[in-house]
Amino acid sequence: MTFSKETSAGYLANHMARLFAIGLQRRIKPLGLATGQFPALLALWAEEGQTQKELVSQLGIEQATLANTLSRMERDGLIVRKSCPEDGRVQRIFLTDKAKALEAEAIGSARAQNAVALKDFSDTEVRQFLDFMHRAIAAMQGEG
Repeated sequence: MTFSKETSAGYLANHMARLFAIGLQRRIKPLGLATGQFPALLALWAEEGQTQKELVSQLGIEQATLANTLSRMERDGLIVRKSCPEDGRVQRIFLTDKAKALEAEAIGSARAQNAVALKDFSDTEVRQFLDFMHRAIAAMQGEG
């Protein structure tokens, strides 16, 4: 039995994700952002003041990976950490004015990259494609 990357959902999804990341990086690099920061920024633009533990859970990434990302974001002036009044051991993460000012342009960059990828799809096909991806993700998340 041979393996064909052309009929492998995993290979194709990974290849597509790399192409999305390359395109997004090209678009957000002039803003001083990296693709690794983008998920955390999206979560914090939606709801500031989350803890690192909450972000790890929401984003589905490793604790160490997020810790490194947040350290770089703090170094780059995108976030500040503030001790939680209820529990001084817990730090909440807040966006700086610099990060808040980048939201519209950064999200516009992501929309532009999505538009490039989906330009040859009809509206119905886009909805189906997104539905298929959601279903595949849900199936793999339920696998554990």
